[in-house]
Amino acid sequence: MGMSDTPPDSVVRTYIDTHRAAFLDDLAEWLRIPSVSAQPEHADDVRRSAEWLAAKLKETGFPVAEVWETPGAPAVFAHWPSEDPHAPTVLVYGHHDVQPAAVADGWHTDPFEPVVQGGRMYARGAADDKGQVFFHTLGVRAHLAATGAAAPAVHLKLLIEGEEESGSPNFRALVEDRAAELAADVVIVSDTGMWSETTPTVCTGMRGVADCEIDFHGPDQDIHSGAFGGAVPNPATAAARLVAALHDADGRVTIPGFYDNIAELTDAERALIAELPFDESEWLRTAKSHAAAGEAGYSTLERVWARPTAEVNGIGGGYQGPGGKTIVPASAHLKLSFRLVSGQDPYEVEAAVRDWVAAAVPDGIRHSITFGAPTRPCLTPLDHPALQSVVRSMGRAFGQKIRFTREGGSGPAADLQDVLDAPVLFLGISVPSDGWHAPNEKVELDLLLKGVETTAYLWGDLAAHHRTTA
Repeated sequence: MGMSDTPPDSVVRTYIDTHRAAFLDDLAEWLRIPSVSAQPEHADDVRRSAEWLAAKLKETGFPVAEVWETPGAPAVFAHWPSEDPHAPTVLVYGHHDVQPAAVADGWHTDPFEPVVQGGRMYARGAADDKGQVFFHTLGVRAHLAATGAAAPAVHLKLLIEGEEESGSPNFRALVEDRAAELAADVVIVSDTGMWSETTPTVCTGMRGVADCEIDFHGPDQDIHSGAFGGAVPNPATAAARLVAALHDADGRVTIPGFYDNIAELTDAERALIAELPFDESEWLRTAKSHAAAGEAGYSTLERVWARPTAEVNGIGGGYQGPGGKTIVPASAHLKLSFRLVSGQDPYEVEAAVRDWVAAAVPDGIRHSITFGAPTRPCLTPLDHPALQSVVRSMGRAFGQKIRFTREGGSGPAADLQDVLDAPVLFLGISVPSDGWHAPNEKVELDLLLKGVETTAYLWGDLAAHHRTTA
């Protein structure tokens, strides 16, 4: 279907309006299932949530809707093939598990009994992420109603995991094991948000992360600083010197090779970031911080979204109790994390950190360094045809210019990009006031339905502009 014969938007909007009440009733039913993956006593609820979603996707029209087992909580997979064999394949990612919640945390209502008030639905998972997963069910039905087709314009797949709020420990292995079934030309992540209610945006990237712990050992036990201090190396001093050497005076990371191959911000990208209505004083209040700082030559948003960082997450060693204890401590400890941007390989960064630490530690100090499982960064080029389809479809739904953001954090989306070798695009309608992970989480119903409308347009636009030769 070309742009000239796309269905009139009024057909889509009428369909959504007609089915709005039933859609919200279904969503509320799902939100009543306390699928808290972090709490073992809710394991049966997480499974019930997966089974509920698989059944609802079948009811929506997906010919394939399955619960996929993992060593932990189950995921849900669905597939609705297009009638056009050359249509692109799109994989939608989200999650059906939620954060813990209790009235005692400060909720005004029962977090697992949805309440609609003032155009909002309050419940744990309303925005993160059940609401944003569920808008795809009504979206695809509106797409079919408007096109008169029996199947979507794209080969549509969904992968909805059950452990995202627990760190996705089994997710990469699941994607690797099921890579053939998950194969896609484009990945759409609906576990994200927009700048604000009045500034709709598309996220174009997330940073990766690598983190490590470093242990320093000097004397075989704490020793007297009068008898030995100044004549043997001190592991706490070695740790402090290492931390002090991590950045130069301009806030740049000093580890050799750290910035090799990174995707630098273009002038066009910097201009798009500068278009956003950013209030630094308000941002600092949110950050509970008292000054902005970081790499010289970059704005605050550029530092958070598009530049790699090194942070000291913890530092300790020696005597911490009351009063003095004049010792050379036996050991010291550091926890460091590195946020990574497109072009950085976590394992290359890990090797660079290991080499840098080894070169910096003085004779007489033994050290060990342990890295956690890394997450790769992902970035969608602004001129990618699939991204342009998302932007056009959102623009139709919102009736205004769509701007661009990135995420400073990290998530499992990068595993999909890495394993499936497909670009990751972000389509979310949540706003900062939705209160992810906080008491009184909510979703704005008007925005939720804009998400429905966006997907109703998106599948036809992708089919028209992102053809495959398969």
